[in-house]
Parts: sequence; structure tokens; C-alpha cells
Amino acid sequence: MLKVGIDEFLSLSKNYPVLDVRSPGEYHHAHIPGAYNLPLFSDEERKVVGTAYKQESRESAIKIGLDYFGVKMRKMVEEADEINHKYTSKNILVHCWRGGMRSAGVAWLLDLYGYKVYTLTGGYKSFKKWALEQFDLPYQFNVLGGYTGSGKTEVLKQLSNENNLVINLEAIACHKGSAFGALGEQKQPTQEMFENVLAMTLYSVNRAQMQTVWIEDESQRIGSVNIPGTLFKTMRESTLYFLEISFEQRLNYITKTYGKFKKEELVAAIMRIQKRLGGLNTKNAINYLLEDDYKESFRILLAYYDKYYKRDLDARNNNANLLLNVPSEHIDAKIISKKLTDKKIAINGIND
Repeated sequence: MLKVGIDEFLSLSKNYPVLDVRSPGEYHHAHIPGAYNLPLFSDEERKVVGTAYKQESRESAIKIGLDYFGVKMRKMVEEADEINHKYTSKNILVHCWRGGMRSAGVAWLLDLYGYKVYTLTGGYKSFKKWALEQFDLPYQFNVLGGYTGSGKTEVLKQLSNENNLVINLEAIACHKGSAFGALGEQKQPTQEMFENVLAMTLYSVNRAQMQTVWIEDESQRIGSVNIPGTLFKTMRESTLYFLEISFEQRLNYITKTYGKFKKEELVAAIMRIQKRLGGLNTKNAINYLLEDDYKESFRILLAYYDKYYKRDLDARNNNANLLLNVPSEHIDAKIISKKLTDKKIAINGIND
């Protein structure tokens, strides 16, 4: 068994499986992205052991833990084998919350069985500290902006397909960032899990050692999660490539994109913004939906979002120095991607 620090642990995790031996509740709240849950204790068992540790003694807690652990040993080994079968070696990584008894116990078992086991010094707690540190590092972002319905997500996908480095915050957040942002998405991660995935994505960017990364212009809050403050500050201090696309083009795009959702889902989303949208606009937007006139309903909503985006844009510091307009007659990801690349080269030079 070998104890390793967070940097080596993450490096090894590219080739070997990571076993998170914390309880299911701890794991589902947040974990190292890609880690498998092999819990030493259930949530209830963890509670019993923890209570014994606090109210009785360390020795008493260990004895109770051994009662739980003993009957699970064979099953845990079999589950570890099942997880490891897709890998080419018998190297495995193990961690718990603080790198204490839980990871030590499972590591001992797997080592006895024949695995080469690496445990994380400081456990998940050290990973969390590392994750938060990633948001304070300097990054050179190209921020992709534009009013709602500009097709920014599709443009980011195209940029990625063309071997540009891209961070898709909405994909990580499982939310498109508006009152309608949860439609068609999976359940949002916890704030902590959002930060973990984002930190690992930034880590991959750093390892690529390329100068600039494309990232979409977002509000700090995306649904129920927030972009960490220092990272958001870096985004707001980066060059904003603003897509200039006509209202009607964007309206057609939004109607096609969101018109496929159920009316009751769209009505519920409209009701979430009724105070800011205003009583008359809310009533009209819903009535148009009920009459199957999606385009006129979305016309009201798009005008609303344009107003708030413009207000946010005008409020930014050094806006004139950081804003580069990129006009486009059509919402075509390939055409826009080329325009962005040409604009970037013209501003920064071909070797940027």
C-alpha cells in the first residue's frame, strides 16, 4: 500500500480506477469525477460508528465497524474485481473522507487480495481543497456572448470539433441558464459536484498547455449552481466575442428549439418569471401558447431576455475595451466558428 498526494493521485487516476469508500450519501452529494462508490459502511452504519466514536471511544467504534466490515469483505473484493475488469493492471486507487480508517481498512483488504493499492493522503477533503484552488489560477478565456437564441451552444460544439479548447458550463451545470433552462436536462448536480467537475475540466485545460479557452458568457448563477467567484471574475475580465444576430433569426431559432416541449412545461417556466415579465406580458405569452402560436409567445419572452442581457452588458466595467462584435446573418455554427477564428487571429495574431 502506498500513500500519495493529490497531484500524483489524479495523475494515476487517468489509468487506474478510483474507489470512493465513503457512504452512498456522501458519494452522491459530491465525489471525484469518475470515481466508483465502494462503500465500507451504509449511511446508517456510518452514523452508528460515528456516534460510538464520539460518545464512547475510538476502540468501541472500530469494533462496531469490524462487525459491519467482516461480513462484507468477499462482496467488496468481488465488486472491486468487477470495477477493475476493464483495466489492464491490478493497480487501484482508494480514498475516504480524510484518508483515515475507512480507506486504510479497504486498502488492507485489497492489498491482501493482490492489488497494488494507492491511498490518497488527506482523502476527499484534500481533493476538495485542490478543486477550490483551481478557480484561483489564471486562465485566458475567449468568452462567447450574444443575446438569447444566438446558437452559442452549437457554436461551442463546433469550436470543439475543430480542436479548440472549450468549457461548456451549461453542460456541466445541466441547465441552460434561464427559467426554461432545465427543460430537457438531467437533474442538476449539487454545488459541490458542479465545482468538482468544473475543477477537473480546468485541470484538463491546464494540462493541454494551450493559451486560450472558449467559454460561454453566463450569469454567475446557472439554475441552482453558481460559478465560483474568482473564476467568474476572470471570465468578466476576458475578451467577449459578441454574436450580432437579428431578432427574427433568433426568434426562429428559439421557436424551433423550445417549441418541442410540452405546453405545461413552458407555462410553468413562464410563471417563474411572471413578476419580472409583468402581468400583461405573462398573460399574453401564455395565451399565445394555448392558441398554438409559439412564435408570438416566444417573441414576448425573447424581448424580455434581451432587455436583461443588455442591462447586464452595459453594467460591466471596461466593456468597450473587452467587447468585440461578430455580426452574422444566419445562425450557422460552421460559419460563425470561422468568423470567430478570423476575428481572434486578427486581434491576437495567428500564434495565439
